[in-house]
Amino acid sequence: MRDFMERLALATGLLARAGLWFSGIGLVLMTAFVFAQVFYRYVLGTSLFWAEPAAVMLMGWFIFLGAAVGIREGYHLSFDVLLYVLPEKVRLTLFTVSDLVICGFAVGMTKYGWELAIKTASTTMPGLGISGAFNFLPLVGGGVLLILFCIERILRRAVGLPTSRFGDDHEPLPTANDAPAAKER
Repeated sequence: MRDFMERLALATGLLARAGLWFSGIGLVLMTAFVFAQVFYRYVLGTSLFWAEPAAVMLMGWFIFLGAAVGIREGYHLSFDVLLYVLPEKVRLTLFTVSDLVICGFAVGMTKYGWELAIKTASTTMPGLGISGAFNFLPLVGGGVLLILFCIERILRRAVGLPTSRFGDDHEPLPTANDAPAAKER
C-alpha cells in the first residue's frame, strides 16, 4: 500500500504542478486582459468587449485550481494554535477530520457547479460567444481536484506517510522532480 501511495503522490504531484501552471498562466492572462482594456478605454477611446468576461472567467480558474493545490501542499489558511499542545495522534486525527470536511465541501462544489454549468450551457456569454457553462466549470474542476487531493492526504496519513502539514511534515510531498529519488528508496 505504501508503494502505491508513493506512486499516487507522484501522479497527484504532477497534477498539482499542472494546476499551478494553469493558475499562473491564467493570472498573467487576466492581468494582461485588464491592462489592455484600460489602455484601450482611456488611451485609445474604444473598448475591448471581450476583455472583462474573459478576465472574470480566468479568475475563476486560477482561484479554484490554486486553492486545490494549496490544500494538497498544506499551504492553505489554517488555525494551528491548538495543535501545538495536542498529542501527535490527536493532531493527526484532527487533520483527517479537516480533510473530510474539505472533501465534503468539494463534493458539494462539484455537484452544484456541475448543475449550474448544465443549466447555463444553452446560454451564450456576451462578448465571448461561448457557452455560459464555462463560467461554472472552474467549480467542477477545482472540486474534483480537491476531492482527489483530500483522499490522497487521508490515505497517505493512514499508511504513515507525511502530508506536509503542521505536525505531519517529516519530509516534503514527492513531486515530479523527485521521481528518481523515490525509486532509490
